Amino acid sequence: MPASMLRPTPEQLSTLTKFEQKAFAIADTVNRHPSLKRAAHAFLKTVGAGWVHVCTKNLLRTKGLENLTSLDPNRGVVVVSNHRSFFDLYVMASVLLRNTSWVDGMYFPVRGEYFYERPDGILVNMLMSMWAMYPPVMRRPEARPFNEYTVDLMAELLQHRGTVVGMHPEGTRNKSDDPYTLLPAQPGIGQMVHRAKPIVLPLFVLGLNNDFTKQVKGNFDGAGAPITMVIGKPVDLDAHVQEPPRLRTYMKIAHKLRDTLTALGHQERDWRAREGLPYLGPPVPRSTIEA
Repeated sequence: MPASMLRPTPEQLSTLTKFEQKAFAIADTVNRHPSLKRAAHAFLKTVGAGWVHVCTKNLLRTKGLENLTSLDPNRGVVVVSNHRSFFDLYVMASVLLRNTSWVDGMYFPVRGEYFYERPDGILVNMLMSMWAMYPPVMRRPEARPFNEYTVDLMAELLQHRGTVVGMHPEGTRNKSDDPYTLLPAQPGIGQMVHRAKPIVLPLFVLGLNNDFTKQVKGNFDGAGAPITMVIGKPVDLDAHVQEPPRLRTYMKIAHKLRDTLTALGHQERDWRAREGLPYLGPPVPRSTIEA
């Protein structure tokens, strides 16, 4: 973590509502001050990663873990994953923190309309992530200028070894019946990767639901669905990050990451079939079965 972090301009801050500004100020204080960030990260690495592990260990199966444990990065790492459940990034963070020793700061840019616009969102950010759901990504048109700050800040932090940023190329949660067909890629991830030139580690996770009580109960009573996680090799983006900084370049990077996650999803589907795990894709048309 750098000694000092980039701050948003007064113009960028002015695009946020008063409530958003207060929510951002709280999260920014924790993430900006080294002692507070170290304390928050220590909590995540011990208590946070520990309880997520305990609540998922009977269901979670991983493939490609060596692609994570073999990393010895000389700069920041962006972990990109598909997005089916509210708990995807929590499980990813637990696996990462429990299998590495070099991470010293985690950041998850999140949609502002929940974590920075609602009191319950602020509470979840504090209790579940120790303010690591930071900085916000604003979707209201009048607040989108703030997103330039989010990209600039992540690019700055990713120059430092030990920084991990978690993002979804889809930009939002995929609620369709087909978990193997991802939503269209969004340019924000491409812009950040182009500017920061980090190591990008892809990850596909499936099997988590969105009912916290049911998810935890299923881990202990044996009724829960298997959770599968496939970790890929770092994505080669050298050619793309050398291209000019423009929307077309950002979209090419985002599409490359989406295609990589789709390929991991196919590996996960084949893995489920080999292991006899439940198939989670859409129903196969009867005409296909009969053929």
